[in-house]
Amino acid sequence: MGATGYGYYRLVIFICMFIGYSLYFFNRKTFSFVMPSVMEEIELDKDDLGLITSSQTMAYAISKFISGVLSDKISARWLFSIGLFLVGGINVVFSWSSTVSMFSLLWFINGLGQGCGWPPCGKVLRKWYEPSQFGTWWSVLSCSMNLAGSLGPILVSVLLHYYDWRTILTMSGIFCAAFSFVCLVFVKNEPKDVGLPSMEIHKGKLGSSESTLSEFLLSPFLWVLSLGYLVVFGVKTAATDWGQLFLMQEKGQTALMGSTYMSALEVGGFVGSLTSGFISDRAVARKGLGTHGNPRHGLLIVMMAGMYVSMYLFRVTITPEIPKIWILLLGAMFGFSSYGPVALFGVIASESAPSNFCGTSHAVVALMANVGAFMAGLPFSTIAKQHSWDVAFWLAEVIMGVTTIGFFLVRNMRTKMGRITEKVD
Repeated sequence: MGATGYGYYRLVIFICMFIGYSLYFFNRKTFSFVMPSVMEEIELDKDDLGLITSSQTMAYAISKFISGVLSDKISARWLFSIGLFLVGGINVVFSWSSTVSMFSLLWFINGLGQGCGWPPCGKVLRKWYEPSQFGTWWSVLSCSMNLAGSLGPILVSVLLHYYDWRTILTMSGIFCAAFSFVCLVFVKNEPKDVGLPSMEIHKGKLGSSESTLSEFLLSPFLWVLSLGYLVVFGVKTAATDWGQLFLMQEKGQTALMGSTYMSALEVGGFVGSLTSGFISDRAVARKGLGTHGNPRHGLLIVMMAGMYVSMYLFRVTITPEIPKIWILLLGAMFGFSSYGPVALFGVIASESAPSNFCGTSHAVVALMANVGAFMAGLPFSTIAKQHSWDVAFWLAEVIMGVTTIGFFLVRNMRTKMGRITEKVD
């Protein structure tokens, strides 16, 4: 039963979470996908659109933090499935609405449901996979977002030839809500639920990885990680949100080039995310997880340096005459080196935390990442408005460089959060 039991459950659980999270992401973006069609029917200006999308972003940030903490207290399977059902239901109700206030309210509730998606995934992965496989499966699962993000717009534009936007949102919502029941049946929280031994048995005393909340929150490493993630995610968001405008307004590139650059960035991100998980897992398999210095740090520092270099080259080398392939190469390089750390910060936060706070740990660093993303919005665009895109991107570049050097300097700090009860040689 042993290996086959694990193999069967891992496969079924992983497929359910992959499809489930793709549906989460698709139903997060449905309004963006059908926006042009909605605007043909209902009068909406830029501020209205901003209000609708921002209400979702704000709710998502709050909800992801709360559900990260909740995932340590309640069943991850239930949290994941309830969120999926809520998101699907809201999409259906959204398709019946026609006013900006109703759209904003519903999209705020959609954001609340969205936050229930990822924390339970991290929790279930940690329970079902060994530390030396955790990063790889985390990265593969996060590719469900790239998949939904890249195929979603194509699928919707095809469907719009046959159906109106309301029908598409209804169909998408019903499918999403129905799949939540599949997840409820097939996802299992941990091996013990199906009579298999826990993955954490071999660590020695099971209780040794438990800590109090204050011991966990006072771990310096939690805040080093949070600060690093804030910078990396903020810089990544700035580049993905404003890179297109920078190319067009200050670098003399066309709108087509801007959107092609974004596609190259996403493709690079897809590869970077997978590579970071796979390579850093090999490092964990070789060295194991100790109390000081994480084997994934080396790769994290290299990728952060890659973000700095690709941003510098993007800002300095691009001219109207530059070969197009160079711009795409820089886009892919930035995507590769920014999506990698995004995956790694989540993995390191979850695996360095005491087992009773792994969801909370990810929630704290993800909340800081959202603060970074927020700062990449209005404050960043204000700097660009008062000075130029060039100055704003230079500033992001300097912060990125300083953070990378900082991370290099603390690479051997104590990484085990909470208390250490067993002696480690």
